[in-house]
Amino acid sequence: MSSLNFIGGEKGGVGKSVVARVLAQYFIDNQRPFIGFDTDRSHTTFTRFYQDYASQVIVDSYESLDAIALALDEAAGDTKPSVIVDMAAQTAAPVARWIEESDLFSVMADMGMKVNLWHVADAGKDSVDLLDHLVATYGAGPNYIVVKNLGRGTDFSQLDRSAALQKALDLGAQVVSLGQLQESSMRKIDRKDASFWAAVNLTSGPDALGLLERQRAKHWLKKTYATLESLPL
Repeated sequence: MSSLNFIGGEKGGVGKSVVARVLAQYFIDNQRPFIGFDTDRSHTTFTRFYQDYASQVIVDSYESLDAIALALDEAAGDTKPSVIVDMAAQTAAPVARWIEESDLFSVMADMGMKVNLWHVADAGKDSVDLLDHLVATYGAGPNYIVVKNLGRGTDFSQLDRSAALQKALDLGAQVVSLGQLQESSMRKIDRKDASFWAAVNLTSGPDALGLLERQRAKHWLKKTYATLESLPL
């Protein structure tokens, strides 16, 4: 089965686009077809780094959001490509309305697609509250994937002991951690608008990673890929 992945967290700066980018690279490296969509109007981070795979959608336009399902419907072959939707901050409400009024989960089930709702969290209380809202909005049906982004904090005790996480676990949620890539390396990658493949393979240019930086990035990708292997992708 293929999967429809909404990479959310609602809060800005928790690392949603990093998760979307590394998931895209995982699909590319494993030769798994996918389509990407970017809901960020101002930064279009996902589109910048994976422009050959991602396009922009406008969340307050049903016609624009419908492009997600239309791309799957028009895909040739019995196996549909997976989909990655990079959710910008403050986009949860309009997307939720679109999902409910379009009965999207039923449509995806008819296509044989799993729906994964990713909640990328930092170590703050806001991420806990937003997880509670996510679970209350959708209830049983989709797969919940809670990502503790260690690049945005290390003490996730608030999340670990929260009623919100327990509700998600009761619905079958999976909880994973995203390790931190060295901050200076990530800045170089971002300045270059480079895919993670380019980051670990290109050796020239002012923002190219050094030998050990490339090795650390490769190691980070390897560990992250091992985590992704455990998820319903």
